[in-house]
Amino acid sequence: MNSRQTAIIAGGCFWCTEAVFRDVIGVSAVESGYIGGSVPNPSYRAVCSGATGHAEAIKVEFDPAVISYAEVLDVFMATHDPTQLNRQGNDIGTQYRSAIFPLGEEQRAEAEAAIARANEEHGGNVVTTIEGPAEWYPAEDYHQEYWDGEGQRNPYCLAVIPPKLMKLRKSFAARVKSQGQNL
Repeated sequence: MNSRQTAIIAGGCFWCTEAVFRDVIGVSAVESGYIGGSVPNPSYRAVCSGATGHAEAIKVEFDPAVISYAEVLDVFMATHDPTQLNRQGNDIGTQYRSAIFPLGEEQRAEAEAAIARANEEHGGNVVTTIEGPAEWYPAEDYHQEYWDGEGQRNPYCLAVIPPKLMKLRKSFAARVKSQGQNL
């Protein structure tokens, strides 16, 4: 039996969502990439233009014995703004949309339930979509593990990622690998 499962989620800049999920207990790998568009093998520049239809997203590998898919989605919904249509903060465009890409009917049902839970918290204003199936394209190597390297010298990342990590630590303290590091 395979003890790992995969979740694919898009919540704005993939550097930011990757940084959050790399710090979640039960997550074994996070890959930044592109999904949901019409152009095969898109580049970062093409996706950023908004012309390909892809979202910046992350593929999360996790152990469901440690953290369930529903819990992964709850962390996702709590660490980005699911009420912003096609934007997260200063990142504007469909490439920064809030979306869940379920990998089967069971995940689709869990995604619907996660959106319903988030809607209760956000007064019915959640705009997160459920999309797919869609082809996954890994982002270029320099985007992987970005926060752990270049990101900590990038003013954009320094402004956006630490508040997300603080929210993770506050709302999901029992799920965090490192307390207070990389803030």
